[in-house]
Amino acid sequence: MSDQWRERHRPPRLEKRYEFSDYATLSDFLDRAAALSEREGLYPDMGFGRDYVNMTIHVAEGSETLDEARRRFADDLDRLKQEPSAD
Repeated sequence: MSDQWRERHRPPRLEKRYEFSDYATLSDFLDRAAALSEREGLYPDMGFGRDYVNMTIHVAEGSETLDEARRRFADDLDRLKQEPSAD
């Protein structure tokens, strides 16, 4: 997991801000992140503007620690950011 993810402890979660050159690039990333979420069954909280998205990955319900699946999901999001658009 990239060191740009910030691990918070109260409540336990991972946070990261991704920045983009324009809205079209952001929109493509959000579409691909949504597809990843569906495949993995993990749904981060997202807040976005014209050229950024803030992601928060929370612990599993009933858990008090971040599991390996959520850390892998964070890595997968980082890889999506680096991949070129599928267009």
